[in-house]
Amino acid sequence: MFHPIQPLRLTIVLMLLFCSSLLAEPNTVPKKISDSNSQRRQRHFWRNPWEDFAAQSDDWYKSDEGIQIANNILSWQSPRGSWPKNTSTTMEPFTGDPKTLQGTFDNNATINEIRFLARAFRITKDSRFQQAILKGIDHIFKAQYPNGGWPQYYPPGRDYYPADHPQGLDYPKYITFNDNAMVNVMNLIRDVASSPDFAFIDADRRKSAQKSFDRGIQCILKCQIKVKGKLTVWCAQHDEKNLSPRIGRTYELPSLSGCESADILELLMSLDKPGPEVRRAIKAGAEWYESSKITGIRVVFANGDRVVQKDPNAPPIWARFYEIETNRPFFSGRDGIKKYSLAEIEQERRGGYAWYGDWGNSVAKDYAKWKEKNKQ
Repeated sequence: MFHPIQPLRLTIVLMLLFCSSLLAEPNTVPKKISDSNSQRRQRHFWRNPWEDFAAQSDDWYKSDEGIQIANNILSWQSPRGSWPKNTSTTMEPFTGDPKTLQGTFDNNATINEIRFLARAFRITKDSRFQQAILKGIDHIFKAQYPNGGWPQYYPPGRDYYPADHPQGLDYPKYITFNDNAMVNVMNLIRDVASSPDFAFIDADRRKSAQKSFDRGIQCILKCQIKVKGKLTVWCAQHDEKNLSPRIGRTYELPSLSGCESADILELLMSLDKPGPEVRRAIKAGAEWYESSKITGIRVVFANGDRVVQKDPNAPPIWARFYEIETNRPFFSGRDGIKKYSLAEIEQERRGGYAWYGDWGNSVAKDYAKWKEKNKQ
């Protein structure tokens, strides 16, 4: 059985924040949640500064503002127990038909709300918060596939897109590592299982959370892609039945993921007393990052466009997508056609997606620490 430890938690959180920050805008906790000017300034508050909420004092959670935010969050919980993404769940109460709320694990939705309410309950002892948390946790348990993976939505599939929607694809049902959805869920349920922050959860649910986490680890190990018999890393989505790499949106083709795989490895490296399978997975993943780093180029914004420039002094970077068969970096626009140069795809996609990043740097740094700690 896998047991949680603390040393790499900070690194994992920072990695998750980095990936999400590529699309995020800075926000601050509003001074007065009811102030109309504040609401206008925070119209995009779905990019919630949850880390700012976590930094607030216990007294703040008992304040009128803290209670109102918690009440707002409660109002956005779907009948199934989840919360929607890209939505101001903290800023304003939901006033529509609850049946229209469509929750997800994408963009850290549901996870953030449960963590906030858990702190609010510990401080205020308001039973409404506890009941919402339990409903959300039960939803996470129900959403997990028998093989240990989680979809982007539950129930998965086309429920969330009309048939004629341009994104009316099957990808929400796939096991979703994209944007760290599954890693975020697993970090939460590990805390539910063992963290004092969730000591108020009943013993049966805490045991279920540990079992759920362990099944998730086994799913991760089974999803790790082999190329010519050698373990590499992971795709952003995997088939929910046969675990094969799958397409996401049209520009997210099956690949070896340079972004999502980093957080998966960080999660594996945070396990206490890793077994042989976990050790092999970590070693193979770290070696892949070392062999796949790209040197001699720098990605910059110039004249409103993202371009690649030659620079022999640039630090190493990694591509978001690598071709599974050849390990060659590739790119794709909304037409879904694979290209081997960022300049070949449309400008809108060049600037609207994280095609390169320094994800492998943290992997290398933490792998060195992990090897030292886990000498046999």
